[in-house]
Amino acid sequence: MSASEGSIHNLPTLSNHFARELPELSIPWQSEDFPAPEIAVLNEDLARDLGIDPEWLGTEEGMNFLLGKNLPEGATPVAQGYSGHQFGGFSPRLGDGRALLLGEITGPEDDIFDLHLKGSGPTPFSRGGDGRGALGPMLREYLISEAMHALGVPTTRALAVIRTGRRISRTRVVDGALLVRVAASHLRVGSFQYARLLDDDHLEITKKLADFAIRRHHPELMDTEKPYFELFRAVSREQVCLVARWMRLGFIHGVMNTDNTTISGETIDYGPCAFMDFYNPGTVFSSIDQQGRYAYGNQPVVLGWNLARFAETLLPLFDREADQALTLAQDEMVGHNQRYRAAWRAEMSEAIGLPERGEQSAMVELLDALEVILHEEQPDLTGFLRTLADSAEDGYSPLLALVKDQNRLREWLGLWRELGPDTQIMQESNPVYIPRNHLVEEALVAATDNGDLKPFHELLEVVTDPFLRRQGKERFEQPAPPDFGDYATFCGT
Repeated sequence: MSASEGSIHNLPTLSNHFARELPELSIPWQSEDFPAPEIAVLNEDLARDLGIDPEWLGTEEGMNFLLGKNLPEGATPVAQGYSGHQFGGFSPRLGDGRALLLGEITGPEDDIFDLHLKGSGPTPFSRGGDGRGALGPMLREYLISEAMHALGVPTTRALAVIRTGRRISRTRVVDGALLVRVAASHLRVGSFQYARLLDDDHLEITKKLADFAIRRHHPELMDTEKPYFELFRAVSREQVCLVARWMRLGFIHGVMNTDNTTISGETIDYGPCAFMDFYNPGTVFSSIDQQGRYAYGNQPVVLGWNLARFAETLLPLFDREADQALTLAQDEMVGHNQRYRAAWRAEMSEAIGLPERGEQSAMVELLDALEVILHEEQPDLTGFLRTLADSAEDGYSPLLALVKDQNRLREWLGLWRELGPDTQIMQESNPVYIPRNHLVEEALVAATDNGDLKPFHELLEVVTDPFLRRQGKERFEQPAPPDFGDYATFCGT
C-alpha cells in the first residue's frame, strides 16, 4: 500500500538522501509480500526516541510502514551495494542480499538515522539466497544489540522483530521473521571498496561517497585542509575505541569483515557474535571461523588490517602527491597499535575504578599485571570485574575464590588499593548481567520451538539494565554450567 492509498496522518517522514545522492551504490527495490505479518517484539522506547508513536506502530498501518508497504511519498527503498574482505578474501560484489534501506528518519533532536529491514526478501545482491530471515536469529540480534546499547557500546539498534507468517527452510523448517534496524548509517569500509571498483581514474563516485560520509558523520571536517584524510583518521579512532570497548566486555564479534566495519563507529551484524564466559584470547565461537582469524585476542589486529583497506580506497584523495598521500596513510597506521593500547587502558582503568589514569606509569604496570592474571587464571571476565567492585566489604574473599594463585592477586589488590579506586564508578560501569550464551540459547529455543517469549523478555529486561543487581535473578549472573558444552554460533541473520 502506498501513502496515497491509505491513511497518511501518522506516517513518519522518510528522506532518501542515500538513494538520491549515491544511485551508483544502490538499486531501488521493494520488500516481498508477507502472508501473515505480526509484530513479535517492538522497542517502544526506541520508537519514542525516533519521534514515532509506538501505539501507532502496533496498528496494521504502522506495521505496514515498518514492512516497507506503507511509506510516505518520496521514500525510495534501496538495496545497498558494497564489497568486502571476508576472512581475508575479497568479494567484489556483496551488497544487501536480504535487506533494504527504507530511508532516513530525523529524530526529535535532528539526528539522522537509517531505517533498515533485514530479511525482507531477495534482491539483485542475493547470490541465489532466498533473502529471508528466521525468527531465532532476528530475536538474537534484537537482544544482543539492545544489550550492547545498554552497556554503552556504539551499536545499531533494533526497533522491531516481525513474524512474516511464512515458514522457511534452513537446517530445518522454521518461522520466518524480519528485523527492523536503526543505525547512524549503513556505510561501511566495504561501501568504499565497492565505490573504487565502480570508479574511473577521476574517483567521482568515491569522492561523492566520502563527501556524503563527512556530511553525515563528521561535518566539522568539511572545511579542513585534507578532509578525506581527516575522515580516515576520525573513523580509525572511533573504531579503535569501539573494539577496546568490546575487549573490556569480553565481546567477540565473530565476522569482522570489511563490510562489517562501519564508518559511523557502530557495531553491526550480530550473526555469529558471543560473549566469553572465561577469559581466553584464543576464544572463537563462529562455526565458520575455522582458522581463528576473528578470535577474541585477534580483534584489534584485524581492525588494523581493515582500516588499512579503508585507507587504500581513499589514498588518492589524501593528497595530490602520491608519495605524500602514502606517507600520511603509513604514519597513521604505524600508530594504530599504540592508539589501541591507550584506548584499552582507558577502558580498563575505568573498569578498576581509576579512570583518566591509564597512561600513568603506575597504572600501566598495574594493568599489565592484571592482564597477566587474566591470561593465567582465565576467570569469567565481566564477573571478575564486577566482583572486584562489589567485594571490598568482604575482604575480597569472593574475588580471591575465583583464582588459584591467591597470593599473586592479593599483591595486585594491595597495589590497586594504594591508588584509591572509586568503587561507585566500578559498579556503574561493570555489568552484573551480559547476554550469556546459555541464557540466549535458552530464550531462543523457548521462542522458536515453543512459541514462548517469556524467557526472551526476562533476559532482555536484565541485560538492558545491566548494572543494577536484582534479587531473585542470580542465575542471570552466572557463566554457563559445565554441561552446556562447547558453544558454536552461526551467521543466521
